[in-house]
Amino acid sequence: MADLSRIPEREDLQRALAARHGRAVQEKFNQATVAICGLGGLGSNIAIALARAGVGRLILADFDRVDITNLHRQQYKATQLGEFKTEALAANLREIAPYLTIETHTTAITEENFEEILAPADVICEAFDNAEAKAMLVNGVLEKLHTKYLIAASGMAGFGSANSIQTRRITDRFYLCGDGISDVADDIGLVSSRVMICGAHEAHMVLRILSGQFEP
Repeated sequence: MADLSRIPEREDLQRALAARHGRAVQEKFNQATVAICGLGGLGSNIAIALARAGVGRLILADFDRVDITNLHRQQYKATQLGEFKTEALAANLREIAPYLTIETHTTAITEENFEEILAPADVICEAFDNAEAKAMLVNGVLEKLHTKYLIAASGMAGFGSANSIQTRRITDRFYLCGDGISDVADDIGLVSSRVMICGAHEAHMVLRILSGQFEP
């Protein structure tokens, strides 16, 4: 059990973040809401990075449970096997950022529910494994939530160079991270380091957008 007496006061954490990011930028992070669709290797790493940066509210959506095959690349613990990813990740995030506001949706994102779930978000991160789910979300957001910023990913499998993972601006409000080529279906492996790099690209682009910097 965590010793709650050792958790810093909210004001102390805010001062520490403002000292690193600047007060004006940190205020923008504090007020932001970011949605993360899919909480696997990409999504769990994105969430950790944004929580550490002091983003004020995260919307977490995933229907899956933590599995032993997830542990090599996702931000879960062996003690959390069998838990819903939404619940496990929320618990981990609260240890890192105790004053973070977290909204969880333990359900699949579909054409029928994505607008309602994602409407409060300023920025939406696509972090699905399934190609059809990726296409559904990207197309849906671009067509129906066109005032939102959307960051998606394509290509992070294998042991290729980390330098091939990049962020590209596709339209004014749509960004794509990854190498654009590699596919885990090609049996080239999927390792934590490369997945984390792609997740970091997504998270960093979120922070750039929130701070008013829109080029990758």
